[in-house]
Amino acid sequence: MTQYPGLLLTVIAFLLVIGPLIFLHELGHYLVGRWFGVRADVFSIGFGREIFGITDRRGTRWKFGWLPLGGYVRFAGDMNPASQPSAEWLALPPDERNQTFQSKSVWQRAAIVAAGPVANFLVALVILGGFAVVHGEPRTPAVVDQVVAQSAADRAGLRSGDRILSANGRTVDTFGDLARYVVSRPDEQVALDVARGGATLNVPLEIGVRIERDRFGNEYRLGVLGVRSAQPVIVPVGLIEAPVVAFRQTGAILQMMVDGLGQIITGRRPVSEMGGPLRIAQISGEQMAGGLTAFVGFIAIISINLGFINLLPVPMLDGGHLFFYALEAIRRRPVEARVQEWAYRSGLLVLLSLMLLVTFNDLSSFGLWRGLAGLIG
Repeated sequence: MTQYPGLLLTVIAFLLVIGPLIFLHELGHYLVGRWFGVRADVFSIGFGREIFGITDRRGTRWKFGWLPLGGYVRFAGDMNPASQPSAEWLALPPDERNQTFQSKSVWQRAAIVAAGPVANFLVALVILGGFAVVHGEPRTPAVVDQVVAQSAADRAGLRSGDRILSANGRTVDTFGDLARYVVSRPDEQVALDVARGGATLNVPLEIGVRIERDRFGNEYRLGVLGVRSAQPVIVPVGLIEAPVVAFRQTGAILQMMVDGLGQIITGRRPVSEMGGPLRIAQISGEQMAGGLTAFVGFIAIISINLGFINLLPVPMLDGGHLFFYALEAIRRRPVEARVQEWAYRSGLLVLLSLMLLVTFNDLSSFGLWRGLAGLIG
């Protein structure tokens, strides 16, 4: 029977996921900016008209906007999209000018911009490290114990005792590594390097497909190999090792995100799989209904996702700013303001188009278009 977490729980869960992550992302920008002596005029959670706010003794306006889908820190002197010196900036008194974003060196500006995504990754590291200490880390060797009859592995000739070393050249150490690689590649061709009887074999196969439906009615098309491990190996993790484990797991999640983006760009996965805020809200409610551990784990994944997306070299995102700062460092002078302005306008158009696309996908996944078609028909 399909279950639904309810609208109120979904809204609360979404705000509990997005709100703190946006705050911590912007707090990263703010704190590093303060460290370098940059004054912040506005710290906003959400966009649009202010619904509540206070001004601190430093003159920073801390406020909430009515649209909770992002946030920003506006630093002193940030008068144009390219954050470059202007006539208005040059007219400021020297002491005020020294507190502006433009007055800082390229590496300081880059550090301020990078601090937001870094804060998101730190959130995930803390959560995943805590999970590792509490639950341990799965380290089951990638050794085949059983091969499922008529599965992809069976058709390719894999046997009990085979140790899988790599998949399409990517190293496989544990069953978790293998599962992460396979699950997002249904129907894809893959070549496995397999250790058998002292020899290394190259085994080509086509990954199988398994359709799963969760208790909320969501359907997933997953890749499946058809091999089983022996008894799972869970290794205790201490406080000293926890950051290393968390860093490794964060890297694995990032790799899956990069793979997924590459699959969409190359057409191996449909664009319809891209989700937006509505989909995040839906999953937030479902994960909260699944318990605290599932919900906190989901926060870690979304935090990594926010950090990853913001580092993409798209103008208007942090990665776009970092790209221009890299060019500035190489050229020893900033990219012309007019070029940056056009780039940021183009980036805004791309982001708005992407937002429309993912919103369309979200509504489609909720069955809105099928419902409208039924009403019209």
